[in-house]
Amino acid sequence: MQSDNSKVASQLNYARICDPRNREREKRMVEVKPLKIGDLTARVPVIQGGMGVGVSLSSLAGAVAAEGGIGVLSTAQIGYRESDFDTDPIGANLRAIGTEIGKARELAKGGILGVNIMVATRRYEDYVKAAVAAGIDLIISGAGLPMDLPKIVGEAKTKLLPIVSSVKSAQVIMRYWWKKYNRLPDAIVIEGPLAGGHLGFHKEQLDDIEGLHYDEEVRAIIALVNETAVEHGVKIPVIMAGGVYERADMEHYLELGASGVQMATRFVTTYECDADDAYKQAYINAKKDDIVIVQSPVGMPGRAILNPFMKKAKEGQIPHEKCHLCISTCKGADTPYCITDALINAVTGKVDDALLFCGANAYRATKLEHVRDILDDFKP
Repeated sequence: MQSDNSKVASQLNYARICDPRNREREKRMVEVKPLKIGDLTARVPVIQGGMGVGVSLSSLAGAVAAEGGIGVLSTAQIGYRESDFDTDPIGANLRAIGTEIGKARELAKGGILGVNIMVATRRYEDYVKAAVAAGIDLIISGAGLPMDLPKIVGEAKTKLLPIVSSVKSAQVIMRYWWKKYNRLPDAIVIEGPLAGGHLGFHKEQLDDIEGLHYDEEVRAIIALVNETAVEHGVKIPVIMAGGVYERADMEHYLELGASGVQMATRFVTTYECDADDAYKQAYINAKKDDIVIVQSPVGMPGRAILNPFMKKAKEGQIPHEKCHLCISTCKGADTPYCITDALINAVTGKVDDALLFCGANAYRATKLEHVRDILDDFKP
């Protein structure tokens, strides 16, 4: 005989199944699938966003790849720990690209690894070639449109994922690559206005994000990409980045037509993240009002935590010494502060004298987590 509790449970379950409103909700549930990019398949449809300087290196990227996501190393001043970084920053960075990718491979358990290389990087072509030579699986590239990335990569099997923020930029990159290189992106990353770090939007747009109605832009980009893919008989998955923090965020973008998501901020407060614990704690301590739009020395708006350094930067130029040859748009002596120094201070834990880039959801962090526990919540 069934106990009274069992009868109640059965009745509730029957009501849930039979209620037409619940059936309709279940129909609307989004199916989460592995993310396929060409011949690569990630069991979990999550790309860990690249974060520099030094926030996502071999430890974080290797851990994400091992758990079925796609781990991404940032090449931005990746060699900052090398002994000759101050005297030969580019040489140190190019050497460290191979070293860090090799270390990540040892941790990745056969998982997928990528690098994020900013188009605005000085000697961009050399960074791309170094990553390809190290056997990287894919390259994600933004902070400018990577117009000639296919030429640099050549016949290598490396997958190419340009970052776009508008229908126009998606259209330009696909048309140009096809016309000039007879190649299309292997996937496209849409970076929205809630992302961290440098942003592909004007400050006025970031001051009124609701007014952007950005979901409409996302739908339009996905429609354009799908149309192009059908026209050429290929598959071009679209990955949504910016503001993704939990499974519900991912499901929202999958419902819009994305094939996966890119998430960065959530991974900062993990044990495996390469940054100093003080940097992670700055996220945990941050309140929503502490997260602001700042003007980066490289001429782009960005999102960061308001701290003593940013307040000081508003008052006037912060002197610096050596140029670390980071971004091609940096004007050296005229720059308000050295972004390399500020980001190295961040990753090494000098958080009051640092630029603390973050996404819009950084304030939601309340504790340190393991990468495995995060990705378990995003699995199909």
